[in-house]
Amino acid sequence: MNKYVVSARKYRPASFDMVVGQQALTVTLKNAIAQGKLAHAYLFCGPRGVGKTTCARIFAKTINCLTPTSNGDACNACESCVAFNENRSYNIHELDAASNNSVEDIRELIEQVQIPPQIGKYKVFIIDEVHMLSTAAFNAFLKTLEEPPSHAIFILATTEKHKILPTILSRCQIYDFARMTVADTVRHLQYVAEQEHFTYEAEALHVIAEKADGGMRDALSIFDQIASFCEGNITYQKVIENLNVLDYDQYFDITDELLKGEIPAAMLRLNNILLRGFEGNYFMGGLASHFRNLLMSRDEQTLPLLDVSERVRTRYHEQAKRCQPKILYRALKLCNDCDINYRTARNKRLLVELTLIEVSQACTGEDDSSCGRRPIRRLNPLFTQAVSTVGAQAVPVQQPAQPAQSATRQQAPAAALQVQAPNNASAAVSSLTEQLAASQQNARSGGRMVAKSISVRSLRQQMNQETSSQQLPASVVAESSENYSSAAAKLSTPFTLDTLQYYWHRYANQLPREDSAIAGRMRNMNPKLLPNYEVEVMVENNMVEQYMRSKQIDLMNYLRTNLRNDYIILRFTQAQEEGQQRTFSRLEQLNELLSRSAALAMLKKELSLELA
Repeated sequence: MNKYVVSARKYRPASFDMVVGQQALTVTLKNAIAQGKLAHAYLFCGPRGVGKTTCARIFAKTINCLTPTSNGDACNACESCVAFNENRSYNIHELDAASNNSVEDIRELIEQVQIPPQIGKYKVFIIDEVHMLSTAAFNAFLKTLEEPPSHAIFILATTEKHKILPTILSRCQIYDFARMTVADTVRHLQYVAEQEHFTYEAEALHVIAEKADGGMRDALSIFDQIASFCEGNITYQKVIENLNVLDYDQYFDITDELLKGEIPAAMLRLNNILLRGFEGNYFMGGLASHFRNLLMSRDEQTLPLLDVSERVRTRYHEQAKRCQPKILYRALKLCNDCDINYRTARNKRLLVELTLIEVSQACTGEDDSSCGRRPIRRLNPLFTQAVSTVGAQAVPVQQPAQPAQSATRQQAPAAALQVQAPNNASAAVSSLTEQLAASQQNARSGGRMVAKSISVRSLRQQMNQETSSQQLPASVVAESSENYSSAAAKLSTPFTLDTLQYYWHRYANQLPREDSAIAGRMRNMNPKLLPNYEVEVMVENNMVEQYMRSKQIDLMNYLRTNLRNDYIILRFTQAQEEGQQRTFSRLEQLNELLSRSAALAMLKKELSLELA
């Protein structure tokens, strides 16, 4: 029985022409060998399993070949090539820097560099994972790397170029190896399958290539695993079963369900996927890639960007015809947001389910957003003034009963504001009253009664401008706010003290940087909830009270909007100072003691004592 050799070693390239996916680099190395322009140090960097060490070995074998071929490859017949193929050549030395990274290991290497080759022209030293060398080892290696003997060539290989010292990089020719494309990987897997006399399906090899993530060694390892499971008949279904990956059919089916608005079916499919052991973020990442492929397949020019088989590419193109671009933009944005928030979400499954519901709403036209923009968030009013039209006369329907106190405030005449308020404040309130009356008159002139509300932002701006120099009394603020909102259907949603304090601190946190001092004071305040939705706030002194009154209307409207209650009134009262004690300075304390003790005063005078 022959000894089994894994495909990654059995089909390892023996010449530059057999290297997959690195044509630009192999051509450069072949031309350098043919022209005799060899550098003394090379750095091969790139992901794992893309051919760095393989190319280094081929390079070492080719430059020592005694009778190279016309195309620049090794002959595989001379004494040097035979010794290399049998792994007994003394012209090539490999050092694993991951386990030999000390200064002593580098010194032993430097000693070997001084010995000339017995067969061939060069001694090649391949240092794999060179980024694992210590800083001291790098420094010990610098001089030899810069000026080695004429027969010595160094090839450094690494997967993390950024960890190598700049002084090392400046002494090497750098070759960046690229990841294997899915197409190149599939072609090489087809070659291996034909050599092993395996039957295969193109979609199965595509799944293996995608799973390898650009590494040929990983692809061949997965290929050997699948070949053992399938017993030489590599099918798409067996690959999906063995690798436990989500196939294309799952994403095509759930996309069809989302397009039709069949949310229950999508939820059941998601549950089956989670029961198979897949994480929600893995599923959402695959769904985002699916939407991206749908977007790419809408245009013939971008079809080559899909690294899938021809049959799957046709399915993408057919499904993309049923998806508008703005739907795909929105779906991609939602999937990306879900991926960003997945790590911090406490209920991860709920986050995925909500994302699927939002994607379905975007597909069925229930979402107003498009092109990836955030949707317009609207809160429909809970209390509206409905109207029933009889002939040409508009008859308003009876509204829900309002609290007695609010009714009394609504009946208060607007002229009372002008009597109580100062000059500037009365002008502001009267202007607002005129705007309110005009809006009501315009609403009535259309033939039906419509409840309209003046923008809260306009109220803030005008009241802040008119009262910047002189503050309104609390009674004026309360009455003006009540008359201001009387034109709209007033809300009276109950709320708790905890909810009030939450929005109180939320308002403090969103104040600008220049108001950081008052924001800190607001965080230490504890508003109290009184009957009839009155909020009492204790302040420290007159200065704090004046500043809070300047923010009173803005803060009150913020609380009314977020708590959905138009009867909230703010009251500011100063804390009692009876229990407070004044802090005396050291000099004041000394004078107090001197006034109480004549002996102490005499001692101070006789000794000429002074306070330090």
